Amino acid sequence: MSNTPQNITRRQLLRSAALVPVAGALAACATPASKTPASSSAAPVATSAANPFGVAANKPLEVWIFDGGFGTAYAKDIHQPLYKSKYPQAQIKVESTKEITKVLQPRFAGGNPPDVIDNSGANAMDFGALAQDGQLHDLGPLLDAPSWDDPNTKVRDLLDPAVVEIGTYDGTFSVLGYVNYIFGIWYSQKVFRDKGWQVPKTWDEFTKLCDTIKKSGEMAPFTYAGKFPQYLYEPLLTLAAKIGGPEVLINIDNLEDGAWTSEPMKQSAAAWAEIGAKYLMEGTAGLDHVQTQTAQNKYKVAMLPSGSWLENEQKSTTPADFEYGMFPLPDFTGSDKMPYGTLHTSPGENFIVPAKGANPQGGIEYLRAMLSKKAAGDFSELVRTVSVVKGAGEGRQLSPGAASASKAVTAAGANTVTYRWQTWYAQLKDEAVAATGELMTGGLTSDKYLERLQKKADEIKGDSSIKKFKR
Repeated sequence: MSNTPQNITRRQLLRSAALVPVAGALAACATPASKTPASSSAAPVATSAANPFGVAANKPLEVWIFDGGFGTAYAKDIHQPLYKSKYPQAQIKVESTKEITKVLQPRFAGGNPPDVIDNSGANAMDFGALAQDGQLHDLGPLLDAPSWDDPNTKVRDLLDPAVVEIGTYDGTFSVLGYVNYIFGIWYSQKVFRDKGWQVPKTWDEFTKLCDTIKKSGEMAPFTYAGKFPQYLYEPLLTLAAKIGGPEVLINIDNLEDGAWTSEPMKQSAAAWAEIGAKYLMEGTAGLDHVQTQTAQNKYKVAMLPSGSWLENEQKSTTPADFEYGMFPLPDFTGSDKMPYGTLHTSPGENFIVPAKGANPQGGIEYLRAMLSKKAAGDFSELVRTVSVVKGAGEGRQLSPGAASASKAVTAAGANTVTYRWQTWYAQLKDEAVAATGELMTGGLTSDKYLERLQKKADEIKGDSSIKKFKR
């Protein structure tokens, strides 16, 4: 294994070994692959307002897209043609995969990563480790570049401010969230209307609704992606933040002592464990997100937690009159520190430009094209979601789910929460995924669940080889 690149840390190797043994072995043993050499006679490309990064007009560009809830058509039908309209000589290769880590981590180890990557999904690469190892290109110049549409407007002025906050690692903006993920409980507005069920605004109303649905015998009250329990720890954490305030999640992010075992976390974990014990659709633990979502489309289950990509992800199985809707988590008690309507929102569908790619200038320019109002608006309309570009959805016809999510986030105003530990500390995410699955199937009590996560957080806090981040 003497050919292991020196810039791949023990943390990355442990991460790859834990998640994808085959990819990890490839990464550890890979020898640097040769890159396409630049022409020795090529003169440097001058920068200008029209070409702020000095892109070589005929240089190839390689783009990898996560093949998930938004599909891949947007890259080939919207973003690629826009880039080509300005650089018609450039050859663009767009590839896709559901297994980002397995497919692309060996290329980072080999020194020949692609130029642009949508590093998203359950098998995304560890952003913290990539940042720690200097694998991410600084996207700061993108923020201060003139926007694609209007040279008098900077890119940063078009973006939701959270994009920069969430995408900054160790003081450097290096991860571009393209979609405004809006999380909540999803349901069929048609079913609720036909059955006379009301959207619950308190936890008592929520459990009573679950009882009503269960007793009807027509469908199960609740499900989640059993094979991917992060779909369930999202509402668990959001409920805890509603109960105790946003500092509950900030303390978890900052690896504070006892953050996971705080009283709001105890109340939330116990509440969701009860949902798991009483109201889950049979077989939930063995199903993935698509299977549970399709069960909802077939009217086998009433409610599930997800994000605003759901409607597009399920477009091929959703009945024409299903009418997706989303509601925020109910108030737990009248003493919650955050009001009804509080939401977990976060920039997602995270794009990066690898620092060691063959064409980083083209990669950043590709992101600039993506952030044009036209590209972002076309994207929102095509995939039924909300982008991070301000005003991109103006004048667009929103689908029922997107309209419902947009209405909810507007009503929430400043009452939104987020967390970052799962992208900062991949080992903690792995532990939370496994433990949450056990919590919901009765393998762990709520107290033991939180103790297990606190123990893992403490281990990470005490490991000097792991880069620490702070909010």
